Amino acid sequence: MTVIESTAVRVERARQDLCSTDPRHPRPDGQDRYTISEVVASTGLTAHTLRWYERIGLMPHVDRSHTGQRRFSNKDLDWLSFVGKLRLTGMPVADMVRYAELVREGAHTFEARQELLERTRRDVVARMAELQDTLAVLDYKIDYYADARKASERA
Repeated sequence: MTVIESTAVRVERARQDLCSTDPRHPRPDGQDRYTISEVVASTGLTAHTLRWYERIGLMPHVDRSHTGQRRFSNKDLDWLSFVGKLRLTGMPVADMVRYAELVREGAHTFEARQELLERTRRDVVARMAELQDTLAVLDYKIDYYADARKASERA
């Protein structure tokens, strides 16, 4: 397998993984027009947050009904799921907005997107190491108090 094939396989797996972390979309593509209240119910985000995401450029253009109401698609739900993952990494909102801008600019921004995600990954790995250290301290203290309690019960 060449490097390009290997990368293509990883990209496809990541796409499948991203999609498979979400429950199946309630509506098939082409019939996927969700109101803001339906998106609020399915994502746990507030309507205010969804409007803010759109205002700051984090959310791609959301279609509107003939009355001007937002109509979200399955693609929008997938994007919101990905943004949720980025939020969990601790990525600053400014970096998320930058990533969204790069996506809109097209394929020539792949390198910049990759660099942004790699930097975020390094930050996540460092935080995980810090959390592992913290967990070890907590485990030590829990064991210490369990042992001390047992000793006091024997006395």
